Amino acid sequence: MDFDLNEEQRMLKDSVDRLIADKYDFEQRKAYLKGENGYSTDIWSQFAELGLLALPFAEADGGFGGGPVETMIVMESFGRGLVVEPYFATVVLSGGLLRHAASAAQRATFVPMIAGGEKIFAFAHGERLARYNLAHVETKATKDGDGYVLNGEKSLVLNGDSADFLIVSARVSGATRDRSGIGLFLIDAKAPGVTRRGYSNQDATRSAEVSFADVKVEAAHVLGQPGDAIDAIERVTDEAIAALCAEAVGGMAESHRQTVEYLKTRKQFGVTIGSFQALQHRAVEMFVMVEQARSITMYATMMAAEIDARERARAMSAAKVQIGKSVRFVGQQSVQLHGGVGVTYELAVGHYFKRNTMIDMMYGDGDHHLTRLSNMGGLIAA
Repeated sequence: MDFDLNEEQRMLKDSVDRLIADKYDFEQRKAYLKGENGYSTDIWSQFAELGLLALPFAEADGGFGGGPVETMIVMESFGRGLVVEPYFATVVLSGGLLRHAASAAQRATFVPMIAGGEKIFAFAHGERLARYNLAHVETKATKDGDGYVLNGEKSLVLNGDSADFLIVSARVSGATRDRSGIGLFLIDAKAPGVTRRGYSNQDATRSAEVSFADVKVEAAHVLGQPGDAIDAIERVTDEAIAALCAEAVGGMAESHRQTVEYLKTRKQFGVTIGSFQALQHRAVEMFVMVEQARSITMYATMMAAEIDARERARAMSAAKVQIGKSVRFVGQQSVQLHGGVGVTYELAVGHYFKRNTMIDMMYGDGDHHLTRLSNMGGLIAA
């Protein structure tokens, strides 16, 4: 199997790596976090100019026809830079729902808004009692003429406080955890009845609690067939997991690099601490964990486009299990080998640990996915 990037993919990697290296060092990131919405609108515009916001969309919809590999390339680079712009929420999650659930007319309307960097989108799906069950939806969508009326609450909506549009999951029929009966509705985030409370997450990204009180949705803004949205939600979630794994690999690789550089310069007892064999062994073990995470991420990336939902789910759970192990080990070693300064705000390694820990928790931590994978008979079925 050929794991080499083709010429276009190498060009994409070079351009994104160069942008992050030039515009996204750790001190610049601190400045971006002070922006009105917790990120830099100038950087977002540069993402649009480079075509990164249009990358995964079909050419017929105004995109560049990229796939999971291209998303992996971008997200790994973003992981190295600890990027805080809403690429994941807008392009990976919301863009994925538009690709898999929206009609051609809806894509023609909304994809250019994303591709041009004009509007921010967010996926409002999680609820307080859902845990990791994607079918748990209490928010109600009641038929009202040709449209619907939404009532309910959504939690931990990534970049929901700065979004211009929200894609909301709501139940049109059935019990709270029924797989059937879930619909997707695209609404203006400033529509009457929408209330948002934004806050900063532990990793400096942004989320919001969002409430809907008699929010009207016209028929043209209903994505797909109401009641049949769970397959699209699960598919986009699997694609999102693959993308997050790539981001974690980028963050771990940079954390490892910075730790090795520190070992080469920090002196104790008159010599650099990197000359101590025990610490060299730790650095090597960190490298092994990063490469194991990279390998399983490549597998998850290849499986992200798999039509068989069960086989795709196996791959994503296997990836999350390894990512969970790797981010914990690499993060702990990075902090410990830096000593007390490893947990300070001024040093990047602690921030990589925070972000990667959040990635481990998103869409199910390693323990959750280990149980899930076991229930499916393991990665390779007997």
